[in-house]
Amino acid sequence: MRAATPREAPGPAVDPIALQPVDAVEVTVLVDNFFDGLLTGGERVRRPRLGSGAVVQAAQFEGGATLPGLVAEHGFAALVTVRSGDQSTTVLFDSGQSPDAMARNANALGIGLGDVHSVVLSHGHFDHVGGLAGLTGRRGVRALPMVVHPLIWTRRRLAVPGQDALELPTLSQRALADEGYQVIERREPSLLLDGRVLITGEVDRTTEFERGMPPPHQAWTGTGWQHDPLVLDDQALVVHVRDRGLVVLTGCGHAGAVNIVRHASRLTGVPRLHALIGGLHLSGPAFEPIIPPTVAAFADLAPDLLAPGHCTGWRAQHALAAGQPDAWVQSSSGTTYHLTAA
Repeated sequence: MRAATPREAPGPAVDPIALQPVDAVEVTVLVDNFFDGLLTGGERVRRPRLGSGAVVQAAQFEGGATLPGLVAEHGFAALVTVRSGDQSTTVLFDSGQSPDAMARNANALGIGLGDVHSVVLSHGHFDHVGGLAGLTGRRGVRALPMVVHPLIWTRRRLAVPGQDALELPTLSQRALADEGYQVIERREPSLLLDGRVLITGEVDRTTEFERGMPPPHQAWTGTGWQHDPLVLDDQALVVHVRDRGLVVLTGCGHAGAVNIVRHASRLTGVPRLHALIGGLHLSGPAFEPIIPPTVAAFADLAPDLLAPGHCTGWRAQHALAAGQPDAWVQSSSGTTYHLTAA
């Protein structure tokens, strides 16, 4: 209980971070829990066509081929491209769960991964880091920078009463080094791309209702397993779109969606939330009680675009859609969000 108690972080950041505003940011969700090939887009949202990508062999069809869909799995991965003037740079934020889903979806969308400038991992859970193999096999370039929190290597398990404990796959620091990743560990905020992308680092926990993971989520201390409520390696990616506000990407949002947005605002001094994209971890009986205060908080934040995905859960999706009908968008593998300066 003490570990889950919010920590005081009053007032503005002592040393505000000079996050440079950009002209545009494009976020392409390469992996999400959901895919619907019939979703329609709009001015800010681009959807892949049904049957996107190359045909695959399938003997049961005339001609021996069919059109595959995109992969949906319990995971999250997104390409984030920021543009300032005529300069564009791309960062990979998380990589999904399975080794091939991200790469397969990128192929279907006609997206090359060779131009990725750096990798940011939101936290160490395996459903966010499993697709790194697909990136490594397609780049052919060594020393790709990767920004992580130092606790990302933590061994974790799910010990549900009455069931055998399930130890989760743990990311290997040695394996990443062998693949040529230049791993940069930071608890503190980091600026990438000449100050145009902010990685929050460890997020202050200040809301009274976002208390973290339930007791079955445990971490190895070196001598035994103990409750790991906070998932302190959880971090988010932030971009400031000129005259619009902050665009915030979360992996699972274990630090709490409201905590994360408020933390990003404190760090940057930018009060306006333009868009929130990614997992909010509001699924299941341990988290559904905090859906109402979360919806209320986002009503006050009033984002222009709200695209919750991954672990948000259907109850929270319905509540957020009802509370923010003009901002809420159904997330789906293959969706691209194009956000530009005013």
